[in-house]
Amino acid sequence: MSEQTWPRGAATGIGSMPGTDAAEAATIVIGELPEFPNLPELPERGLGADTIGRAAGLLVDLAAEVVPSGYRVAARPGRDHRRAVDLLRWDVDAFTEAADRAGAAPALVKTQVAGPWTLAAGVELVRGHRVLTDRGATRDFAASLLEGLAGHVAELAERTGAGVVVQLDEPTLPAVLAGALPTASGYGMVAAVPEPDAQQLLATVVAGAEKITGHPVIVHCCAPRPPVALLRAAGAGALAIDATLLDGAPGALLDELGEAWDSGTELLLGLVPGVAPATPPGLHDVAGPALRLVDRLGFNRAILGDRAVPTPVCGLAGATGEWLRRALSLTRDLGKAFVEPPEGW
Repeated sequence: MSEQTWPRGAATGIGSMPGTDAAEAATIVIGELPEFPNLPELPERGLGADTIGRAAGLLVDLAAEVVPSGYRVAARPGRDHRRAVDLLRWDVDAFTEAADRAGAAPALVKTQVAGPWTLAAGVELVRGHRVLTDRGATRDFAASLLEGLAGHVAELAERTGAGVVVQLDEPTLPAVLAGALPTASGYGMVAAVPEPDAQQLLATVVAGAEKITGHPVIVHCCAPRPPVALLRAAGAGALAIDATLLDGAPGALLDELGEAWDSGTELLLGLVPGVAPATPPGLHDVAGPALRLVDRLGFNRAILGDRAVPTPVCGLAGATGEWLRRALSLTRDLGKAFVEPPEGW
């Protein structure tokens, strides 16, 4: 990840925010994270605004509908598909209008979308099996997602005048690799996807998204043990992880993170709680996991300013309005502190 991708000391959000008001969410993000704002996601609006529904709304020549068990492949785009498309369009409108009101002209905007494995795990085929159980269907979904992503990125870039960075969300990937997803009947488990197969498909989507944007792609996985080596091998230019879960991490995972950092890969470190803690944290409190990680890996702490971007630990969908602003403010202050550490760090 080159230093020119985003400014040193920048901070960003992971994606989701509380509430249903797209205009308010966009105003908050642009105000609190001016150097690297993200397009807000508001899952509280319901189906079509969640991770899977939002990605399904981008699909081209494929569509999904809502059934009692979740999302299922549909013969043609219907009401559920149109709702997802409309929600995303309203989000882009709200973001553009908020930036205009603030007189802001961010150089970069981040947009988030479910990665190919999380999407294939979250949508059913007609007979109820997950898309990922059919290799051909999984490839078709990945190709369709890329085609829809190209249109979304082009619109966002044109409307904002900013460069666009794509974040692929893969929260389900560890379960896909472990064979830990239940079958349609609920009595068995979907067979694990071999790592080479998972890597190959993800690499195709990462390369496609990078070609669309002209920027390295972020892959986000907030699982306790993210598959760091696989994500790097798939071409991710940056990895977004929950750094608060790394204190007890095994040596193998730490080695993978150290190799990633040493190779120049950026780490987006989730540090600020998604909901308000019982005791209000200070800047040093939320920085603690990042400082301990650097020390355990044996790097100079200056690497935080060069190759790290602070974020909330995952989404902020469960935050109160008060904590939302405080969390993003802390995140922004962490970015500055990474570059110019306060006395005593």
